Amino acid sequence: MVIRFPTGNWQLWLKKKMTMEHNSRIIGKYSSNRKGPLLFITAGVHGNEPSGVDALKKVFTSLKLAKPIINGSIVAVLGNKAALEKGVRYIDEDLNRTWTEDNISEHKQGTNEQREMLEIIEVLEQFPEAEYSKRYFMDCHTTSSDSLPYVSVQLVNDNNKWAHNFPTYIVQGFSDIVYGAIDHYLSRIGLTGFTFEAGQHTSKNSVENHEGMIWLALKEACNLDLSKIPEYPSCVEKFSVKNAPEQKTFKIVYRHGLEENDTFKMKSGFKNFQKIYKGDLLALQNDKEIKSEWDARIFMPLYQSQGNDGFFVIEEVKLLGDPSIL
Repeated sequence: MVIRFPTGNWQLWLKKKMTMEHNSRIIGKYSSNRKGPLLFITAGVHGNEPSGVDALKKVFTSLKLAKPIINGSIVAVLGNKAALEKGVRYIDEDLNRTWTEDNISEHKQGTNEQREMLEIIEVLEQFPEAEYSKRYFMDCHTTSSDSLPYVSVQLVNDNNKWAHNFPTYIVQGFSDIVYGAIDHYLSRIGLTGFTFEAGQHTSKNSVENHEGMIWLALKEACNLDLSKIPEYPSCVEKFSVKNAPEQKTFKIVYRHGLEENDTFKMKSGFKNFQKIYKGDLLALQNDKEIKSEWDARIFMPLYQSQGNDGFFVIEEVKLLGDPSIL
């Protein structure tokens, strides 16, 4: 087969084609052409979690209509495009486990998720650090079990201090235990931010929570005056007043991981952050009972077919003084 390029400067044509492909990943961009920070938001890193995408579309529609003044820019991108189109968590592997040094430095493209990862990186590279006073990120997710909204933050840079600007539960250390998550990569290259889990996959509250958190992030990062948004205050209060719990901080003390051929069934009825006690039956794995060894709380119990994290156990952290030192 002979591949025919358009006549003229085919390199320019190829560059334009690649830009169009990257633009199809961009949910929206907004700026008032003022110097300031970058707020870089990803959504749909898991294809069965579309609420962040829906919320971002609503936010950018409002921004374009209201045209409020902000410092810097907000950019939002789709995560796993192929998985989003099919409504599945991933195609070949979990995109939120592919962000390793080896995959990135070796430019691996053997799976759909590795290729999607590299495309997201290429989009971020269009907004280099030198052009902004600071770069922030937020990765939008939801959970398979019923859950209150919460922030998941890695304890590097000033992530933890930044996370405590927001009125919700805060869980420390997920990306310190589970390697290869996108927030681990973004923190590693110097951005400040966190993952935001808005609630259960199909709950209408999850879209409300994502939207409210995005508006609050724009206020904190880009100095947006929320009163300039026609939906204010309801766009924020649905999250911060109606749905969000009083701010508490937790740390992960245990991860129950799964091997590829394990059979795993979580006991029904657990909600994220639910208290558990020593001896409680938590799950069946390979027909063996898994019982709690802790008086603590269960975190992210697995109620979906895909995933290699059965559940986590968390304990509350009592804050003393500046949260940035924890």
